[in-house]
Amino acid sequence: MIHGTVVGLQARMSVIILPPERSGVEIECVIDTGFEGFLTLPPSVIAALGLPYLININANLANNSSVETDVYLATVVWNGMERNIAALAMGRRPLIGTALLEDYHLSIDFSEGGTVLVDEIL
Repeated sequence: MIHGTVVGLQARMSVIILPPERSGVEIECVIDTGFEGFLTLPPSVIAALGLPYLININANLANNSSVETDVYLATVVWNGMERNIAALAMGRRPLIGTALLEDYHLSIDFSEGGTVLVDEIL
């Protein structure tokens, strides 16, 4: 089970990213159920972590516009297990998308300080 908190009506939880050749770094992310990818990270964070480059893609945004962005390989600790996922270099705030939440149950108590829980679907 993964725990988080509601802050300013945003469901937030931390993810541990395992950069190459370094110990894990904890990054607080906002859960974005409108984002179908795994994870977005600001380009400055990706550079600081030294994540390996994968490809350049056109990403569709919520306003139906398209933006070119680079994709990097990120190893995250998710529910106690290491997972290799695609991290898009974009935005100022790290986002967790629905691809990372797939096959998990998400529960949010939407009030300031409310509980955010992600657990395996039984």
